[in-house]
Amino acid sequence: MFWFLASFIIWALVHSLTAASSTKSAFRKQFGERAYQGLYRLLYNVLSLVSFVPVLYALWTQIPQVTLWTIPYPWRYITMGIQLLALGGLTLSLWQTDVWSFAGLRQALHYLRGSAQPQLPDQLVVRGTYSWVRHPLYFFSLLFIWLNPDMTLASLLFNILATLYFWIGSIYEERRLLRAFGPTYEAYQQSVSRLFPRPMAIPVAIAIAIAIAIGIGIFQ
Repeated sequence: MFWFLASFIIWALVHSLTAASSTKSAFRKQFGERAYQGLYRLLYNVLSLVSFVPVLYALWTQIPQVTLWTIPYPWRYITMGIQLLALGGLTLSLWQTDVWSFAGLRQALHYLRGSAQPQLPDQLVVRGTYSWVRHPLYFFSLLFIWLNPDMTLASLLFNILATLYFWIGSIYEERRLLRAFGPTYEAYQQSVSRLFPRPMAIPVAIAIAIAIAIGIGIFQ
């Protein structure tokens, strides 16, 4: 348990520190603006993935794989179907924000070719899934992990920590977006909810509660 918690906290700190403006400024100062524009996003994503490996290792080796509940058929088909929809929502949300730039591959390709980075103005994406919720990547991720039809102790602990991280992370991200877009983002905050779409918040909570109740009532 200790090593899992420690590895998750270290990953969260690394992920947050590398996303901080002070770290980005230090990278710019050390390596130059061109290297920052071309490589930082890709390095940030690679570091996030690599530093997450110890979390997964500790999760599966340090936490007992005890099954807490299992959702039976036909309810399992419903939860698995919603998980597929959540994966589709994640893919769509990434595509709307230019998945290649999000991954840092587009910038790195321009850097390696020696060509200038395209100077695209910062735009606030409010269409598609971003018109449902301000952080659709977090929302669909939470939907996917919490509707796991076979919940073990390890997956439950991971879900709780991931939910806390998404919630706290969204607060800091909101501050950054407010600095970047000002009144435009304030208006967006007033019209669109942060983590759960307003018309769906209650049904989603009820669906999760029913799924958990069914699993606990039948299989414990």
